[in-house]
Amino acid sequence: MRPVRVRFAPSPTGELHIGGARTALFNYLVARASNGTFILRIDDTDLERSRPEYTDGLLNSLRWLGLDWDEGPYFQSQRLEEYNRAAARLLEEDKAYHCYCTPEELAAGREAARKAGKPYLYPGTCRDLSQEETRAYLAAGRSPVIRLRTPDRGETVVRDLIRGEVRFDNSNLDDFIIVKSNGLPTYNFASVVDDALMQISDVIRGEEHLSNTPRQQLCIEALGYEAPRFAHVPMILAPDRSKLSKRHGATSVEEFRGRGYLPEALLNYIALLGWSPGEKEIVSLSEMVSLFSLERVNKTAAIYDTNKLTWMNGHYLREAPLEQLTEKALPFFEAEGLLHAPVEGNELDYFQKIVDTVRDRVKTLAELAEASTYFYRDDFSYEPKGVEKHFRKEGTDELLRRAADLLRKLEPFELDSIEKAYRSLSEDLGISTGRLIHPTRLAISGKTMGPGLFEIIVLLGRNRTVERLERAARWIG
Repeated sequence: MRPVRVRFAPSPTGELHIGGARTALFNYLVARASNGTFILRIDDTDLERSRPEYTDGLLNSLRWLGLDWDEGPYFQSQRLEEYNRAAARLLEEDKAYHCYCTPEELAAGREAARKAGKPYLYPGTCRDLSQEETRAYLAAGRSPVIRLRTPDRGETVVRDLIRGEVRFDNSNLDDFIIVKSNGLPTYNFASVVDDALMQISDVIRGEEHLSNTPRQQLCIEALGYEAPRFAHVPMILAPDRSKLSKRHGATSVEEFRGRGYLPEALLNYIALLGWSPGEKEIVSLSEMVSLFSLERVNKTAAIYDTNKLTWMNGHYLREAPLEQLTEKALPFFEAEGLLHAPVEGNELDYFQKIVDTVRDRVKTLAELAEASTYFYRDDFSYEPKGVEKHFRKEGTDELLRRAADLLRKLEPFELDSIEKAYRSLSEDLGISTGRLIHPTRLAISGKTMGPGLFEIIVLLGRNRTVERLERAARWIG
């Protein structure tokens, strides 16, 4: 049995889409579950659209997700000799031929097919040129492409690990281009050569590549390579079952990272897009390795649901080790202007306490930073709905002054003693505890919701709490 060698081969033409991230994850899981090899290859022969910054982004996104590769990254743009050598062999064996048709001639053929209501197939114009015709084309300065000779009868059968046998009628496959006129290989040809030379055992990729597979299989047969096993995972669709696009919100790993999602949550979420680990929904990367199999990957499309991702992210925020979480949260606090690295000593201790206090109430790191601003800034405003509900009630300013007096003298100034003092004051005043707690929360945080009030008071400390209560009382009065 062949050793398991799988590859993730993105094109550096944009950010890493969640569909691409899922493909990378599935390949990674297959490799790790079988003690195989996970290879990273950058398919960058599209010179017009490929960008170095996109390559850097892809690598950074994979590292952030924790999907470490064993070999690579290999770059197709640095492997042109391999493709040229394979194409030359096909020409020598008369399995491929030079085609001198101009773009204008091909466009005219497509237009004629369109008017006739038929799909365009290259008619084989240059399939059997004479030497005289070839010399004439070269004398005219035409730069040829190379096309593969394909059978016009029978079927090409793709045996897919997820979809079973998929049959393609060869009469619908024309003599397709394997090397362009600029000397660069096409995607289908370069992928086949690389997969063979890198001894790829399993090609695991998105369903949108299934239509490429018969052409790749014909290249494999022409070159005499051993075919890999193919597995095409289901598409990811928007909630309305349309093609996923920007209008449906964030769709790339970088976007989710920038919005404060954790890599563990994003990996967990994308793993469940088309794969089921059983009854569990919260699954760590190490658990995925032990549970994953291609047999449990669905054939039907997966539906993109950021609400579920956000719920998962909240779970991972609550469960994350505090030291790791504060490290990940720091850039978001910096973006809010609350902190500036390095954070050390008492400042780090205060920061960690805030993160630990607030994280149960938020779903993302961005929300965590935004919900923590009042711990660092005194110049916050009061939520209008809270003002109407809590500050407009008669006597609220006096309640806040009484609370300020209480806390100014309270000893010890600790969580339990503060709570007991508040409940005693409420009894003395003949009011519900909520009548005192809600305006206090608004006065010291500007918000109507958040962590436990007494935890906030302890973190803010006596002086800042008292000052904010007195300020709110003056604001009301």
